[in-house]
Amino acid sequence: MNYFQKNKKNIIIGVIATLLIAALIALWLQKKVIHSADDIVGVVYPSSLSVGDTLLFEDKTQFAKTKRWNFGDGTTSDKSTGIHFYNKPGYYSVSLIIDNKYSKTFPVMVSARYQKPKDSAKISTVIEAPTQAMQNENVQFRAVSEATQFAWKFGETGNIDAKEKMAIYSYKKPGDYRVALFTEESQEPIYHLIKILPAYNSLQEDEIPVEDSYKKVDDDFKYHLQQIANGNSFNMHYNYLLRTYLCNNENTVVKVSDSKANNFYMYCAGLQFDKNVVIQSVKVNLDDKQNCVTKVDINQSK
Repeated sequence: MNYFQKNKKNIIIGVIATLLIAALIALWLQKKVIHSADDIVGVVYPSSLSVGDTLLFEDKTQFAKTKRWNFGDGTTSDKSTGIHFYNKPGYYSVSLIIDNKYSKTFPVMVSARYQKPKDSAKISTVIEAPTQAMQNENVQFRAVSEATQFAWKFGETGNIDAKEKMAIYSYKKPGDYRVALFTEESQEPIYHLIKILPAYNSLQEDEIPVEDSYKKVDDDFKYHLQQIANGNSFNMHYNYLLRTYLCNNENTVVKVSDSKANNFYMYCAGLQFDKNVVIQSVKVNLDDKQNCVTKVDINQSK
């Protein structure tokens, strides 16, 4: 009896075991090395917006060595996250290309921005700006006009404060102000009323009880989140919270009711297209030095 015949059973078992191990290794390599478009972790939002509105994009694909965003209007970006603006209305297909091999597309509909009807073949100048803001907050004022010369008086200094079509101003004191915009189209200015609420710098006001200080921070945080949810200026309210309370940490943890934890950037971005959200309550958690918010607990409803 030769060696094979004597060890036939052991040899067969060894061959089967080797094949099984090879199959497991092949499956592991397939999951570890071989990827597809389904493995791309990218988001684009909102999917419907108007000309000039902010489109946010972010890619968190773990295996990506290179990436390129193609926004469908002739522009591209190699950044992992950022913002984009469309100048013309239309249907755009945003593509995320990973390692020049895998791609994923996101449909985006851009609508024309509404303009007031022409009156006597001329569009009247109007001011686009919020009617309420916070002390020390950067407030954006935009002239919707065919004029070429602009002069802004924001009502606090008594002087001309800016001469651009779009201007940003930060009020030093709370109160009610009348903003005046002068153009070459008319001898009379265009007016806009704005109410400036006092900023809650409560952590530095020793005379205020601690409980009241925290409540003011919670209420202030809630106010600006609701403004984002209502479709008001994303950048203005987002940057105010980021700068005032989060020490510029976009990855601060946000926990909404019983949902999974999210970071602050992703949560605020989602508020833009999750319509009719009502922020019911906000509770912030501070670090040991009481300087920076490290976690935000939110209750909301629709």
